Amino acid sequence: MQKLWILALAILAKVFLSLGFGLGMGPELALHLAPDTLPDVQEEAARAVIQRVIGPRSSQLFLVEVSRILDFRSFQISMLDSGQILIAGWDGVSVCKGFHHYLKYVLERDVDWFKMRIELPTNLQLPNVTIRSTSTTILYHQNVCTWSYSFAWWGFEQWRRHIDWMAMMGISLTIAPVQEAVWQDVYTQLGLSGAEIEAHLAGPAFQAWQRMGNIRGWGGPLKPEYQRLQELLQKHILRAQRDLGISVALPAFAGHLPTAMRRIYPNGNYTEVERWNSFPDPYCCGLFVDPLDPIFDLVAALFLRRVVQRYGSNHIFFCDPFNELQPPVAEPDYMRSTAAAIHNSMRSVDPEAVWLLQGWMFVKNIFWTDAMMEAFLTAVPIGRLIVLDLQSEQFPQYQRTDSYYGQPFVWCMLHNFGGTLGMFGSADLVNNGIEAARRMPNSSIVGVGITPEGIGQNYVMYSLVLERGWSELPLDLDSWFKHFARTRYGVDDEGLQQAWQLLRRSVYSFRGLQKMRGGYTVTRRPALNLDPFTWYNASDVLEAWKLLLSSRAIIPLEDDKYAIYEHDLVDITRQYLQISADQLYVNLKSAYRKRQVARFEYLGSKLLQLFDDLEHILASGSNFLLGTWLADAQRAAPNAADKPNFEFNARNQITAWGPDGQILDYACKQWSGLVLDYYRPRWALFLDDVTLALHSNRTFNSTAFKLRVSQEVELPFSNKSDVYPVEPMGNTWFISQNIYERWKEYLRDTQFLHNNRISVNLKLGVQ
Repeated sequence: MQKLWILALAILAKVFLSLGFGLGMGPELALHLAPDTLPDVQEEAARAVIQRVIGPRSSQLFLVEVSRILDFRSFQISMLDSGQILIAGWDGVSVCKGFHHYLKYVLERDVDWFKMRIELPTNLQLPNVTIRSTSTTILYHQNVCTWSYSFAWWGFEQWRRHIDWMAMMGISLTIAPVQEAVWQDVYTQLGLSGAEIEAHLAGPAFQAWQRMGNIRGWGGPLKPEYQRLQELLQKHILRAQRDLGISVALPAFAGHLPTAMRRIYPNGNYTEVERWNSFPDPYCCGLFVDPLDPIFDLVAALFLRRVVQRYGSNHIFFCDPFNELQPPVAEPDYMRSTAAAIHNSMRSVDPEAVWLLQGWMFVKNIFWTDAMMEAFLTAVPIGRLIVLDLQSEQFPQYQRTDSYYGQPFVWCMLHNFGGTLGMFGSADLVNNGIEAARRMPNSSIVGVGITPEGIGQNYVMYSLVLERGWSELPLDLDSWFKHFARTRYGVDDEGLQQAWQLLRRSVYSFRGLQKMRGGYTVTRRPALNLDPFTWYNASDVLEAWKLLLSSRAIIPLEDDKYAIYEHDLVDITRQYLQISADQLYVNLKSAYRKRQVARFEYLGSKLLQLFDDLEHILASGSNFLLGTWLADAQRAAPNAADKPNFEFNARNQITAWGPDGQILDYACKQWSGLVLDYYRPRWALFLDDVTLALHSNRTFNSTAFKLRVSQEVELPFSNKSDVYPVEPMGNTWFISQNIYERWKEYLRDTQFLHNNRISVNLKLGVQ
């Protein structure tokens, strides 16, 4: 009966959508977007995920079944008479989520972004359990920027592991933004020359912002050969995702065009896009064609028909016309017409189209008054627009918009900007925030998502959010963090669990409104006006570090979890050195103000020693190497001639981010190699200049220093070609232990961090 009800619901949804009506909330909407992949295909895909994670031998212990008799997006686990475990799910994603649940909560083993293979004991006895999950609607993953900050150089093998992880987390909706090959064909058909197209398309590390109209051409040229390879890669990605039941949103036309369109259609109603982050011409200020102009419909149809033809469709398209850009007309009627025109352009190609919109443009932007937002959002029939409330954990917009005026939205944790490193999170806000969104009167929430600009950091926070998305009630965070420690290392150790409790109440306890962008002392351009702060006691991090070091013998070296232990040891060592650098800097500022030359020189030498230790510990971790990022960039180049530009893209993005440092250090990384040849040299130059000023009894010339450090360190780094290791060097535990013994006392007696934590929290209104 339920199966027939679901089928009838799907048919009705398609009829209503084709007629231009809206769509209901929850399962009805998610069902409409679900891939039509056959159950046996999804079963085979889920079976392959299990085999890749635990190996062919262990995977024989599990049987899978896709059954639409189950509740929407739910799973059921039971033991058969054969002793095998049957995992049944509504779709392939639900099956994989069920497998992950069994792995984590019955066998107490877990996966990670960096570790997707788990070795189970040969004599494993499977517990006889029966588990039935609650259902979920949408679990979303990705940010348009992630494709540049984290995925820029990925091949299919990396994507395969990530898709396996997505399925095991229960993720059911994502995006596929690759579109340059389509645009190459569209622009050629419209009459643009090869040179004009080349001047518009950005390089491989900067495509996210060219796609959103923020920049053009920077980091190019983007050769057609590379475009075709990326198109082929995306087809493989889409096939793997849809085989598992993951829905994928494809790009729609947002209105941004090359400046050369004025030559082809000189009478078009264009607006020159405002300059973004001071990017100079020719890298800024493309055209935005008015969505009411016939040119918009022409280009939209040419583009979207090709997109659907090449990539298929799950009836959902993403489009962000005003990402960090102001609309050209500040009138509600214009915003209403604009939104309607954009959605109608999607419907003209796919009558069942649903628009996926990032709500980032509404955050802290005075343009978007209540009237503007309501006009824009309600121009689309209810249920034909899904809003990603992009940073719900800190700046939720669903409250001020009365649940987006009835449009369905996804509660998202953004958390990370630029793919920066640094232990940070808001565990309590996440846990309770999702509950508040669900319980809000007339809430139109349809799911939970993670939208970091970069991955590969603070895995615990993303694991928490995705699990919370499947849970009807708030989690017991004390129990959850203890269990996280057990499954992360595969051992039941009090010390490891206590370490994670300390991290939970320190680095993962942020409750403020500060914009956390990874700009710590070690990665910022040196100056005398920096204001480092923290919201926790450094002693908690120190004690957690000590406990991790003490637990080494508990995890066998040959165990698959030892690599995760080493990763965490590098990360917590890096974190404590990061905090110590903040303290050293504050003391340096004080010594400068008091004209204490000898003390300034001593503290400066201490800071440079810290950089050496930071480089040493990072070099021992396989996930903290600049060499890997650069090697992957070169490997992604379609031919030898393109390798230098691909390396330039990789280097520039994580340092200058622009021709003259327009977004300097926004995507900074605490990586071995980058510390050695970029961050340390900057601080050495700064310390020399300030010391000279002190000896000369004059004021430090910050303007002259900025010019010098830019010309001598920052901008040259993008054009270098030094080769860096792609394999870790040294024993992580011994290096970390040595650093611990030398630095453990440095912050023990100081009150700076604790006092600064109090002052910052009071300033932010946090008790």
